[in-house]
Amino acid sequence: MSNNEYFRIAKDGLWDNNGILSMLLGLCPTMAVTTSATNALGMGLATAAVMAASNLLVSVFRHHITYEVRVPVYILIVAAMVTLVDLVMNAYMHPLYKVLGLFIPLIVSNCLPLAHLEAFAGKRPPAASLVDGVFAGLGFTFALTVIGGVREIIGSGTLFSNAALLLGSSFKFLECHLLPADCHILMMVLPPGGFLVTGFVLVGKRMIDVAQGKEISMSGAHGA
Repeated sequence: MSNNEYFRIAKDGLWDNNGILSMLLGLCPTMAVTTSATNALGMGLATAAVMAASNLLVSVFRHHITYEVRVPVYILIVAAMVTLVDLVMNAYMHPLYKVLGLFIPLIVSNCLPLAHLEAFAGKRPPAASLVDGVFAGLGFTFALTVIGGVREIIGSGTLFSNAALLLGSSFKFLECHLLPADCHILMMVLPPGGFLVTGFVLVGKRMIDVAQGKEISMSGAHGA
């Protein structure tokens, strides 16, 4: 594959076919864990690791997976990768692991990894599939972090609160206090705020696409 093709795959994952902003997949964790940018970043990176590994494995073994059993095999592969990520986070990022709780195992039921396995990894070579998994995961992380950041700033007046505690001391520089205590809107860190902010971010993404002359479509990953 040429560099242009890899660039297109990366751009699709990050923006054009972003799992949340374009395909509206993975909205359960989007609503649940975006009460802060720190939680959103941790959840996004965990999902990105699962997607990259799953895409690579499915692509490597795609010729040995029959059409009839592909879906349960894909789910088993995703479940194995989620279990590995779950164990690693429990061992090395335990505070974040406790905060995210059940939503790490629930990556298995997230439609986004399965959509990319079905539409891309099951049909394409390993290198392209790995690029697709990495950048689709990073696009998911980007969308989660933007939504989480907006909710946290308006709802708590902070940005990346407790980043050092949850992600490690090297992330201390991310922590910011942006608004005074009397300027917070508590609703933004409650469930209604998740729907409101996600809706506004979706509208913003579509306005940018329209300004660039792109057609708005709700198609699946890579035209699937």
